[in-house]
Amino acid sequence: MLFVTTASIHAQKKNEPINDSNTPLHLLKPDYNVPYRVLTKEDIKVDIDRILHYLESCTPTKVVDKRDGKVIENYKKIDENSQLERGTFRLASYEWGVTYSAMLSAAQITGDQAYYKYVTDRFSFLSKVAPYFNKLLKDGKAIDSQMKQILAPHALDDAGAVCASMIKLQQNDKSLDLSALINNYMDFIVNKEYRLSDGTFARTRPQYNTVWLDDMFMGIPPVVQFSNMADGEKDKYLSEAVKQVLQFSQRMWVPEKNLFRHGWVEGMKQHPAFFWGRANGWALLTMCEVLDVLPENYPHRGEIMELFRKHVAGLAALQSGEGLWHQLLDRNDSYLETSATAIYVYCIAHAINKGWIDAMAYGPVAHLGWNAISTKIDSKGHISGICVGTGMAYDPAFYYYRPVNEYAAHGYGPVIWAGAEMINLVNNQHPKMNDSAVMYYQNEQKTTEPIFHVTDK
Repeated sequence: MLFVTTASIHAQKKNEPINDSNTPLHLLKPDYNVPYRVLTKEDIKVDIDRILHYLESCTPTKVVDKRDGKVIENYKKIDENSQLERGTFRLASYEWGVTYSAMLSAAQITGDQAYYKYVTDRFSFLSKVAPYFNKLLKDGKAIDSQMKQILAPHALDDAGAVCASMIKLQQNDKSLDLSALINNYMDFIVNKEYRLSDGTFARTRPQYNTVWLDDMFMGIPPVVQFSNMADGEKDKYLSEAVKQVLQFSQRMWVPEKNLFRHGWVEGMKQHPAFFWGRANGWALLTMCEVLDVLPENYPHRGEIMELFRKHVAGLAALQSGEGLWHQLLDRNDSYLETSATAIYVYCIAHAINKGWIDAMAYGPVAHLGWNAISTKIDSKGHISGICVGTGMAYDPAFYYYRPVNEYAAHGYGPVIWAGAEMINLVNNQHPKMNDSAVMYYQNEQKTTEPIFHVTDK
């Protein structure tokens, strides 16, 4: 760039316009709308730390009297008028289950125990107050809606993601006993959740016997994670997780697009396909979770791995020039959305780090995605461009006009998870600019030339 600047000044002194003869035009800086740069782990850590500090400030761990807001410190005094103090986000929603898993990953990758403490503080709190609320529930009393969601789940949304994150923490910290909450969640997922006749997780809305792509993530990760806690029944849960992935894919995978449709209805003769961004994220993330747990030679693992790789290829082909992905993936006039982008960045970076996909091919995809995500994190740790909670439909307008809101909880966990895995990626790989493009190298390239040849692998 020094040469470009010098040549430009020289041309201006002569009152000559910059042209092909006096300036190496190929070295001019493009006018990007989002940063196009080589990331450092320090850059990324600053971004996710801002989110952590924001979430610490707005997700309290207190029980209060809903009549006067006074804090109840003696949990034996919990009664019908007691509730969890209301923060900006709910402590036990499925979105926060994602956030807890993301925090655990961030703690492991960065070594920063503040992320781990965030999770242990909240799960410890919930496990301590749960018995008192549960007694009220068993006595037929009305209880706080957030606690009821934990103690008496009525949908996979209530149970799966939080359960999976609890299992991860329980496996890591045996001193924290979350078994009562985990077993309660698993009882619902395994024994009470509505299913099709072949056992596939399903719903009775918006049509009878509808399969939602979202439910891959809401139901399968806790099942596969629980295999690590199920004494003598490990294979029962592994095989159930594999069966669910394959049965979802049989109905939802669209091979000509290398994408998943959002919804499938048993009674339909035709199955229209709307490729909603975040739902495809849930499917990709589910396969990551399953592949992480399945033994290398487990039956059908190779089939799931192949599906995962095809999905990555299909998604990479649809990344926008801004680095984000569209709300409807194959419709470029739908808006660019943050939460889906963050899930893809996490999964792609994770797959590279695990050796499942090629770093040279997909490292730049994740890199561009994170650069775009970083522009959605403001100085306070708020994240913008997040689609709110979304059902399923069979027309494009429903997806095009879903609101976005910085308080939509769906984006916070995925962004932390993506950032943490990107730190892992730049630690393991050596991204460098070559001919104005971000490239991924296995070995550090020490040259300072703007365009260089690679002399070793």
